[in-house]
Order: sequence, then structure tokens, then C-alpha cells
Amino acid sequence: MIVGIVIGSGIFFKADDILTLTGGNIALGALAFAVAAIAIVFGGLAFAQLASLTDSPGGLVAYAQEFGNRRLACAAGWFQTFFYYPSLISVVSSVVGVYLALLFGQSWSLGTQVLVGGCFLLLCYLYNTLSPKFGGAFQRLSSVVKLIPLLLFAAVGMLFGDPTSIVPPQTGSAFAALGWTAALAPIAFSFDGWIVATSIAHEVRDAKRNLRIALIAAPLLVLAIYLLYFVGVSCYLGPERVMALGDAHIDVMAGNLLGPWGAKAVLVFVLISVMGTVNGLVMGSIRMPHALALRGMVPGAATLERVNARLDIPVPSAILSFATSALWLGLHYWSQRGGWLPNADLSECTVAFSYLFYMAVYFLLIRLFFRGKAGGWVSGVLIPLLATLGGLLILAGGTHNPLFWPGAAVVTAVLAAAVWRYGGPVPQEGGIRP
Repeated sequence: MIVGIVIGSGIFFKADDILTLTGGNIALGALAFAVAAIAIVFGGLAFAQLASLTDSPGGLVAYAQEFGNRRLACAAGWFQTFFYYPSLISVVSSVVGVYLALLFGQSWSLGTQVLVGGCFLLLCYLYNTLSPKFGGAFQRLSSVVKLIPLLLFAAVGMLFGDPTSIVPPQTGSAFAALGWTAALAPIAFSFDGWIVATSIAHEVRDAKRNLRIALIAAPLLVLAIYLLYFVGVSCYLGPERVMALGDAHIDVMAGNLLGPWGAKAVLVFVLISVMGTVNGLVMGSIRMPHALALRGMVPGAATLERVNARLDIPVPSAILSFATSALWLGLHYWSQRGGWLPNADLSECTVAFSYLFYMAVYFLLIRLFFRGKAGGWVSGVLIPLLATLGGLLILAGGTHNPLFWPGAAVVTAVLAAAVWRYGGPVPQEGGIRP
């Protein structure tokens, strides 16, 4: 699930943005991938340690409440439910429209692309609510399918690309200027999604063991595949051409290698992989209002906590999740139409902001260590400190987004109101229920 969510969208339509932000410098782009991976790899290790200590439902919310306090859990839950998940879902679902247009050779307008993405989004919520097993099966299928074009293009690029373009002249001075750190924001988007797996931890067989393994192995695998793809494609087409083609670079490369029909086949693989990312995000998002309701941290908790006995899914929670994602899809459309964020999107702000909550949880892990509850120095101190360093780097990269600070002000105001209203003592009919 982690590989299926993380790989499949960002790397395909963020490679050109990364090159643009690094001035076409492949070496600096690869360095930015490695730096951003610090946050992902060590963050996964830190959360794996927490996952081994509890099996409470809610993922980040559960860890914040069990090892921290109710106020932190409330803020984290509201952020994930109303900002993080829906912003990611809206952006990635709109990409479904982008690649469908490429597949059928159409020049759809932004509005049409978003509308098509919205239709798939509705379909995704429907089958994940009415047939969760189908959603899980599709996630497994897409996780395998999406590796095919990535590994193919990585191999071709490495074998037949121009290796001299990897480290162009003036790389040293460009590195010292630190402008390349702006690429950390789109890379963080490309890596994001690993945290989603924690939201279904309580539904995983032997979660304390298996989630820990997944959170350790998956980020390392993703980093290796991303580096191979990014360097391979950039060497084969050349950084200038990748930047000029934008999201269509994968279509052009597939056409060069396999001809028109081969290019169509590759686009089908890419489309399925993007759909798989939406599917995984929806799987996690459906459960977030329910996790808040179990703790009495959201209006209408009595309704949102209900689980359909036949479907074994919190249907009211799924409906609220869909409504929130649809609203964000509209916001994404207006931001792109108005050109508010060239070479960026709204979700990059929420991804960067999310690391504030992750870093708070890393601090909780360190505190557990000093209380004798979190293993040795490596797992209890060194790993969360390295994860915090990576989180600070991604947060710093996110501040380059022109909407980061206005967005942070809105998020802070909403979360402060939520904590004031729902972060106090557990209400008589609230709290965590089995």
C-alpha cells in the first residue's frame, strides 16, 4: 500500500518542476531527492517504532493522543481530515484527467481535466465504500503495474542517455547558492503518502510487526526507484527538453522508444498507477472523520462513528471525506486557472505543513525513550532526530511556495478553533470507543 500510494503520481508530473527549480541541473535534482529522503526514510523508521507500541485506530491521531495529549491529537486529526488528505486527493485525481487526455490524444481544457478527475474520484469513493475488498485488490494491482514504466525508462535512460549531462559546469556554485532547496517541496509531494498506511494499521494482520516492516522497507525502495527514473529520463531526453515538455515528457519518451502504440500502452500503465495513488489516499481518508468521531473531536460524532455492519465501513465518514475532497478539487481548479502557483500546487503547502505534526510525534518518541519505553539510543533518539532534520529541510523548502504563509495562517486559525472546541476533556459520550 505504501509503495502504491507514494509511487504513481508525483514522480511522473513533478520531474520537470524539479529540473526547473534546480536550473536544469540533474545532479542537484538527485541531491534534493536524497535530502528529502532523509525525512521519509527516518520518518518511516520513527513511525515504525510507534506502530510497534500500539494498535489503536487513527494512525497519526492515535500516536498523538496515546503518547502526547488530546489537544495535539485533535489538531493533527483535523489537519489530516480537512487539509492534508483532501488537498492530495484533489491534485492527484485531476492528474487522472491529464493522462486520459494524453492517452486519447485530446487537448482538454483544465476544466475538462478536473471534471474527468472528479468523476473518477466519485467512482473511487463509491467502490471503496461499497466494496472495500475491491479497493484493496486494485491497490495491490496498481502497485505492481506502476513499477513497469518507471523501471523501463530508468534502464533505458541509464543505458542510452547522456551521462555527461548529470553534472554540468557550475554545479558547485549552484549548490552553494542553495536555490536548489526549492525543489524539496515538489519532491516531498512525490514522496508523500507513506503516512497514510498508519490510518489502516488496526485493520492489518499482525499490525505491530507488519506495519513496522512496511514503514522501513517501502521508503528505501521508493527512493531507489525515484533516483533511477529521474536521472534516467533526464539523461535520455535532456533536462531542457524535459522542462519544455512538462507533464508530457513521459508520453514523448515512450513514443521514441516504443512507437505510437507502445506509447499508448505505457500511458495506460501510468494512468493505472495514478489511479492507484488516488485509491490509496481515499482508503485512508475515508477513515479519518471516523477516527475523530471515536474521540469526540468533531461535530456530529455520534453519526460519523457509525460503521455499516454489512460493509464494515464508516459510511457517514466516507461521505464527509468525499465532500471535503470535492471542495478541495474546486480550490485546486481555481488556483491553477488563476495561475496562483506556477510550477506548484496547493497540496505542496499542506505536505510541508504536515511535517510540523510529524516532528511533534518524533519528540514524543524521544520522550518515550527517556521514560524507558522506546528501545535503545538508535531507535529512540538518533532516528527521530534525523527524521526531524529531514522534516525541517522539507518545511524550509515548502516556504518557497508563495501561498505557504497565507495558507499556514488559515490552517493555524482553523486548528486553533478546533482545539479550543474539541481538544478539551473527553465529553461524556465521546472518547475512544472499541
